[in-house]
Amino acid sequence: MQPNRTTRKKLIEVTLPLKAINAAAAREKSIRHGHPSTLHLWWARRPLAACRAVLFAQMVDDPSEHTKLWPTEELQQAERERLFGLIEELVQWENINNTELLAKANAEMRRWVMEEERGERRDKHHYPAVLDPFAGGGAIPLSAQ
Repeated sequence: MQPNRTTRKKLIEVTLPLKAINAAAAREKSIRHGHPSTLHLWWARRPLAACRAVLFAQMVDDPSEHTKLWPTEELQQAERERLFGLIEELVQWENINNTELLAKANAEMRRWVMEEERGERRDKHHYPAVLDPFAGGGAIPLSAQ
């Protein structure tokens, strides 16, 4: 019996480009100029690269949820690879202020966040609230912003 799903499956529930995210997060630890971690030491700092990747993947639907757009497994995987490419660009520290890339990511998130399950559309500026339950060093809200 199929579970009664009220929300669509997100990319993070299916797969992520973990090698690229891990490499960017590890590299981020060695950046000593202009990085927020140089402001103060926080014992459980979250890498900004990982936060950006996870937040993006939580907003974007997995292609398998849209069989009208991507009817075959091959097309769904090709779309996942396209999204992975975007994530791999987002996690690079050098792209933190890349307005063109951020606009692309924002448009991709807006594409799926604006649609409700009932076919209603949300306000174009309405995104789900992003909370930092651990009140950490600010990596999660900074990445969400």
